[in-house]
Amino acid sequence: MASVRNTVPRGRGRRPAAEVRAEVLEAAGTILLRDGMRAVTFDRVAAEAGASRTTLYKWWPSPGALAAEAYFARSRRMLDFPDTGDVRADLITQLRAFVRWLKEEGAERPVSELVGAAQLDRALAEAWSESYALPRRELARERLRIAVRAGQLREDADLDIIVDQLWGACYHRLLVLNVPFDDGLVERLVDHALYGAAAR
Repeated sequence: MASVRNTVPRGRGRRPAAEVRAEVLEAAGTILLRDGMRAVTFDRVAAEAGASRTTLYKWWPSPGALAAEAYFARSRRMLDFPDTGDVRADLITQLRAFVRWLKEEGAERPVSELVGAAQLDRALAEAWSESYALPRRELARERLRIAVRAGQLREDADLDIIVDQLWGACYHRLLVLNVPFDDGLVERLVDHALYGAAAR
C-alpha cells in the first residue's frame, strides 16, 4: 500500500510523547481524509508516523477512536466560531465553513463513516460525543447566549433547538437523505432558524 508521505529516518533517542502523538494524529488524519476510515489501522498509522503499535494500543482503545480524534484535530482549526457582534452573520460564517469542510475539503466521506461506525463501536461513539459533538454544540450555545444577552434573540429562545435546526439539517441531508447540498443552503437555514416560517 502506498505511503501517505515519505518517511524520514528517525534519529536515536526517544521522542517526547506529545510529538509522537501529534505525528500519529497527523498521519491518521491524512489517511482518513484521503482513503477513508477503513484505511486507518494501527499498523498503517504506526508505520506512517514512525511510532510503535504498542504506543497506539496504549493511547487509543480502537482504530475508530484514533480516527475520530484525528478528525477532531483536523477540523478544529477550520470550524472556529466567530463573534463579530452580529449573530446572523456569525452563524452563516460558521455554518458555511462547516458545509465547505464537508463538501469541498474532503470531510464528507470520513464524517459519514465515523458516524456510521459509532453505532457499533462504543469507544468511537464516546469519543465522538465527548470530544467533538458536545463541545462543538456548547460553542454554538455560548455564541447564542451572547446573542440573547445582546438582545438579538429572545430571552426564552430554545438554543438547543436552534443548534439542531442548523447543524442537524446538514447531518440529516448527509446521513439520512443522502441528497446533494452546498453552502447555498446556509443563509436559508439560518434565516429559518432565527426568524421562522410563519406568515408575518
